[in-house]
Amino acid sequence: MAKFRKKKKKEVPQISTSSLPDLVFILLFFFMITTTMREVSMRVRVKLPTATEVQKLEKKSLVSFIYIGPPLETKLGTESRIQLNDELARIEDVINFVAQEREARSEADRGLLTTSLKCHNETKMGVITDVKQELRKAGSFRLHYATLKGEK
Repeated sequence: MAKFRKKKKKEVPQISTSSLPDLVFILLFFFMITTTMREVSMRVRVKLPTATEVQKLEKKSLVSFIYIGPPLETKLGTESRIQLNDELARIEDVINFVAQEREARSEADRGLLTTSLKCHNETKMGVITDVKQELRKAGSFRLHYATLKGEK
């Protein structure tokens, strides 16, 4: 008859972790490239109007944004407010904002600077017209209106 032998315990081979740091760095690099940081914390509500003829901006690094809409905080009322970068501002502050944006750019890019208005769709045109007048005084003639692409 056959003899029964006691089987020896087989050892489980160790998992090689030598490539683990490479995988971690690849994931880290992927998320660093694909993630965009929020540049402006919104203080006004912006619900963009829809448009059928939309042109995309070419160089977004040369665009300065002006946000116009009702404030998010109810204690500031319901009238439309102007937001320049992270602060609420008055209409008179637009000229200084444009000057600061020009100074932050290189000499070659100053002529290509575009101002984009992101306005709530229920903002009164009087406020937008006042901002446009201030932009003219500041010499900022390249103007863009941010909209959502609508149906034709």
